[in-house]
Amino acid sequence: MALPPEPHLPRRFAPVDTRHEKIILLRGVMPTGKNKVLMAPLRAALEAAGLGNVRTYIQSGNVIATSELEASSIEALVHRTIKAQFGGDIKVLVRSPSYFHDAMHGNPFRNEDPAKLYFTLLGSRPDKSMLDEFHALGHAPDRVKVVDDMAYVLCATKYSDLKANNNFIERKLKVVATTRNFNTISKLIALSSAGSAPAALPL
Repeated sequence: MALPPEPHLPRRFAPVDTRHEKIILLRGVMPTGKNKVLMAPLRAALEAAGLGNVRTYIQSGNVIATSELEASSIEALVHRTIKAQFGGDIKVLVRSPSYFHDAMHGNPFRNEDPAKLYFTLLGSRPDKSMLDEFHALGHAPDRVKVVDDMAYVLCATKYSDLKANNNFIERKLKVVATTRNFNTISKLIALSSAGSAPAALPL
């Protein structure tokens, strides 16, 4: 006797193919203004563009999705989709969940207050001469350490007082960059295949 077919799972409960999972960070997304991109319409647009199991976390442009495309191709796809659907010229950076897991564990300020720690992802490794000049600035009373394509930023007080903010890092290192705080990176890791938590429902 033939077994009945397995029931079709709704998309939100479907298993995630973690082999091709990516974390996608959008630079400068706002809930209002010229870079306004709301997360619910963004999820729908990215799924229509071919990404799978699209999830977002808070309004600042944090996406988890699956795709067999290379990271650079996903960046181009997401950029084109946002420009076509929402009109914004948004820079996009894509890395694997394991990249952020390793970046978290390689954090040179892991013994400091995490509430003052920020991760600035760089679009590429900066030129060595520019990086040497950047580190020579000192950045006191704050502390900044660039490792490969990640800048770890420890604020002495608060991010709004920081000189080495996202725009400053982009200007000095001549790279695209986007910044997230410790809690956001931790949550993205937890929601992805690099974390111990099960796949979450879309936020």
